[in-house]
Amino acid sequence: MKHQSPNIDRTKCVISIKGLRKSFDDFHVLRGVDMQLFQGENLVVLGRSGTGKSVLIKIIAGLLKPDSGSVNVLGKEMNHISPRELDALRLKIGFSFQNSALYDSMTVGENLEFPLVRHVENLSQQEVDERVRTVLEAVGLSQTINQMPSQLSGGQRKRIGIARTLILNPDIMLYDEPTAGLDPITSMDINNLINEVQVKFNTSSIIITHDLTCAKATGDRIVMLLDGQFQYQGTFDEVFSSLDERVKSFYDYNFID
Repeated sequence: MKHQSPNIDRTKCVISIKGLRKSFDDFHVLRGVDMQLFQGENLVVLGRSGTGKSVLIKIIAGLLKPDSGSVNVLGKEMNHISPRELDALRLKIGFSFQNSALYDSMTVGENLEFPLVRHVENLSQQEVDERVRTVLEAVGLSQTINQMPSQLSGGQRKRIGIARTLILNPDIMLYDEPTAGLDPITSMDINNLINEVQVKFNTSSIIITHDLTCAKATGDRIVMLLDGQFQYQGTFDEVFSSLDERVKSFYDYNFID
């Protein structure tokens, strides 16, 4: 099923990237990327492994510095941002890692409390507990609050990882391969959750994936990273109507045995 959100505001750009370049020694990963993310939009970035998708969102989150180009996130130019401003900006960006990045020595509830205790001042324990309950209910896992991460399935760990990013009420969500390693049914559950988060929490999201089922189910707009640039963008059907053999082979790899 194709996804389309009714709440996109295309007059408000929350991320604007122009001429972004990034290399590692002689390996040129991003070669002049231009991109915009609009308020309330789910933008899917497609590309094969090693094409620079994860590098892109690490630059957006301020975890890597670009070699050149302009990256503006929520009105802040990442090339000229101070460390203090960057710390404040990161609180507005939810980063969902491939491995969920949970602390194995903490219960689910303690994992969720951790970013609140670390980053939000003057919250009472009652307020902390309420926020934990809210995000657990949002991901459908209220019953896991006292469990350890080792007791969770892969899909549950993904959900708790998303819940932990939501607890700070981010404006932007960055999903790095959200369905990687999951079976088709669990992947469908994660796709549905991404769409629910978009509506319930009014987020703007970038979804990095090479899973076309995920792309079709979650993406309001698709961009395809080829040879270090976004060479195709549009709806899922618009992108994959291309006669470019690189696009066709990507589609066939996903859907043809």
